[in-house]
Amino acid sequence: MAALMLGQQVRQFSTSVVRPVSKLVKPPIQVYGVEGRYATALFSAASKQNKLDQVEQELGKVSGMIGDPKLSSVVMNPHVKRSIKQKTFTDALAKAKLSPITINLINVLADNGRLTLTADVITAFGKMMSAHRGEVICSVTTAQPLDEANLADLKVALKGFLQKGETIKLETKSDASILGGMIVSIGDKYVDMSTKTKIQKLTKLIRET
Repeated sequence: MAALMLGQQVRQFSTSVVRPVSKLVKPPIQVYGVEGRYATALFSAASKQNKLDQVEQELGKVSGMIGDPKLSSVVMNPHVKRSIKQKTFTDALAKAKLSPITINLINVLADNGRLTLTADVITAFGKMMSAHRGEVICSVTTAQPLDEANLADLKVALKGFLQKGETIKLETKSDASILGGMIVSIGDKYVDMSTKTKIQKLTKLIRET
């Protein structure tokens, strides 16, 4: 029942700023979860008005807003009334002169008590836009930051995973707990070549013998 109601809400959002009502425009990739459904509706609404790039830029501003302690202390506070959260947020959006599509997203999230999902929806929409541009998101985790030479070699190696017309959007991060090696996530592929995992596998093998 809850899933049915959510589906109705996101369809209503997708068509609420576009008349006459038309079919949902599907994004190039599917992002699962509640945030994915809101992001899909937003992608559809923005696509119908040829405002995908504009909405993406505006969501960057929204992300900055919710990172502001003064605003987030109100709109992300579970003890503040929903109506107050909504007014505070929409007033800030209007002051920033954001489009009706972006403001409508926040209104729908507020109406449904989902404002805490705002950052997740923005992330999901970003993934859709990356796919829309032919970008393949790749995350690489190493124990120590990569130097320029190793980073260049890595980019060359990763290009082997790409299809024609695709480009890499590389995100690198460091995690000393993996000890060495690297963990690579590209598209739907995941490869764990970390020293930590190798040690765990060796330890398990020793215990089983």
